[in-house]
Amino acid sequence: MVSPATKLKVVVNDDGAAILDIENDSISTLNPTGAYVWQGLQRGESIDTIIASLARETGEEFALIERDVRAFIEDLNQKHLLPR
Repeated sequence: MVSPATKLKVVVNDDGAAILDIENDSISTLNPTGAYVWQGLQRGESIDTIIASLARETGEEFALIERDVRAFIEDLNQKHLLPR
């Protein structure tokens, strides 16, 4: 399970999310799909659960969603927004 780092302040709305990283003095923005994944991580859901839920809710191809979500998670890791 992956969960967001605690050094962050996050605002989520229908348009997506904004993440303030206090330690690194940076702001990241997420589109609505990124916010969906982020909220799943905050709830402690596994990446596989988030992927399956997103595929079910959108009707998109599972493999495509899996690729995109895993790339998104990697991007969050590179920005140090998730604990190691």
